[in-house]
Amino acid sequence: MKTLTNRDFAELYQKYGPMVLRRCRAILKDEEKALDAMQDVFLRILDSKCKIKDACASLFYVTATRICLNKIRSDKLRAGPDFEIISETIADDFSEIERDKIEAGIILENIFAGRDSKDALIATIHFVDGLTLEETAGQVGMSVSGVRKRIAELKKYSMNYLNRGRI
Repeated sequence: MKTLTNRDFAELYQKYGPMVLRRCRAILKDEEKALDAMQDVFLRILDSKCKIKDACASLFYVTATRICLNKIRSDKLRAGPDFEIISETIADDFSEIERDKIEAGIILENIFAGRDSKDALIATIHFVDGLTLEETAGQVGMSVSGVRKRIAELKKYSMNYLNRGRI
């Protein structure tokens, strides 16, 4: 196994830092949180230096996605959603399209709150980023049939969730 030196790490940071930051910004929608998440991505990579043979873009991409989703989840657990403030903000400050996106985000957060964190990662990579089942499977380290099954289960769970009127 190749051990990651400080020089190697600096090169990786320079090469993949901009991509990781873009990914964190896209998910978190907050510059400060995105910068913190980017640092967390590289710290996680550095902490696991003995396990890394060859660093690649997909490693950084998936790690960034997981860290950002975990940050969203932990922020939600700490604060809890204040739906009155959210709905007032949505009504006052955003266009109809933006309101729809925010409302969809709230619905998705509620749906994913009761699911395995890997479901959120798969859904984000497949539906938001538009990767194929094969590409998604490669990113999350699962088989295509496993990803397909997870997506089918998630769709069924989501429909049941929405039909129960839990939102």
